[in-house]
Amino acid sequence: MEEMLFYDRMQFAFTITFHYLFPQLTMGLSLMIVYFKWKFIKTQLEHYNDAAKFWMRIFALNFAMGVVTGIPMEFQFGTNWAKFSELTGGIIGQTLAMEGMFSFFLESSFLGLFLFGEKLLGQKMHFLTGFLVFLGSWASGFLIIATHSWMQNPVGYEILANGKFVLNNFSALFTNPWLWPSYLHNQAASLVTSSFVVAGIGAFYILNKKNVAFGKLFVKTGVVFGLIASLIVAMPTGDLLAKNVVKYQPVTFAAMEGIFHTEEGGSEIVLIGQPDVKNKKLDNKIAVPNILSFLTYGNWEQEVKGLEEYPEEVHPTNISGLYYAYHIMVGLGTIFIGLMAFAVFQLIRKKLYTTQWVLWALVFMIPFPYIANTTGWYTAELGRQPWLVYNLLRTSEGASPTVSSGNTLFTLLGFIGLYLLLGLLFLLLVGKIIRKGPQPQTH
Repeated sequence: MEEMLFYDRMQFAFTITFHYLFPQLTMGLSLMIVYFKWKFIKTQLEHYNDAAKFWMRIFALNFAMGVVTGIPMEFQFGTNWAKFSELTGGIIGQTLAMEGMFSFFLESSFLGLFLFGEKLLGQKMHFLTGFLVFLGSWASGFLIIATHSWMQNPVGYEILANGKFVLNNFSALFTNPWLWPSYLHNQAASLVTSSFVVAGIGAFYILNKKNVAFGKLFVKTGVVFGLIASLIVAMPTGDLLAKNVVKYQPVTFAAMEGIFHTEEGGSEIVLIGQPDVKNKKLDNKIAVPNILSFLTYGNWEQEVKGLEEYPEEVHPTNISGLYYAYHIMVGLGTIFIGLMAFAVFQLIRKKLYTTQWVLWALVFMIPFPYIANTTGWYTAELGRQPWLVYNLLRTSEGASPTVSSGNTLFTLLGFIGLYLLLGLLFLLLVGKIIRKGPQPQTH
């Protein structure tokens, strides 16, 4: 059973990690495309329209990859996690069906009109199709995170005699206190990814002295959006989300911060350290006294409970993985704020486009928001373990009893091979679009 559960979790972790490489760009990019199109209508400068169409081509490719890699995850609910689907389908089926029926169709329908309907629709209607693509992509994220938030903090449900969860308050799904901080944090993080991609490709054009006018536009737009989004990820959304973890999952918070023992007189914040779970301590730690208590409770001397205060059976099953995922996310987020703030400072001084090391840094940093987003999701998912539905349904109770570990491992290896090919194909196609560059309108 343990081996089967391990491979079930590994397969879902791999497929969803690879899948989320694509939506995190499309959600943020859709807002930036709407911005470019709005600027074109306002200024009538064709430059902005060309930029919108260029990024929509990359958006469309990401969208297609997101669809292809998203479908296998849906099937896994019926294969590897059939018991979970049977018990909770009456609740999570609502939001997942709404995501497919409303958001996905809204996004995909108007994406086609934006790509091919500019001359037919006229500029204002073309802007509207772009806005509806943005609306669809953000609504899709909202409904997925509503599902995830219910698993983290179940609300509006009752459990029948047969063990099935049913919804007794539909509106509770959308007023869940876990939902809005999670959603806004996630959307701001996706905007960080798109900002770094836009700024990084713009910096690449400037450094290569190719499409320089577009390069300057992309860098300027990317660093301004990136600074705003990076700040929102930290405050208020990250802060509110951390306070939710403290309130609803205090044992998770203790593991995230590496607090094994309750400290009297205020809790320190650990900047660097390696968790030794067996001996319940942090090795080689660098910490700042009392800061964690202040950030969490607004009180320098407030006690933060350590893992020792909770029974071991409710401790997160991978404390080290959770600790590192959380600290990588926070560390990268801090670097993003610093780099984007300095880039905006240089932009104001009119020196950004000639400060080569900043341009190289923007190119080099393109992969890192993907890492930060991935570790952010790992923090959420590892933090919830050993539960599928927090405090109600354990992960071991949700797996399919009839699918063998050998079958799951075989299909996992197949996914790894197939996704490697898909990833290479995607990079080749995106590389081709970037090399070609934005196509200025010819009359």
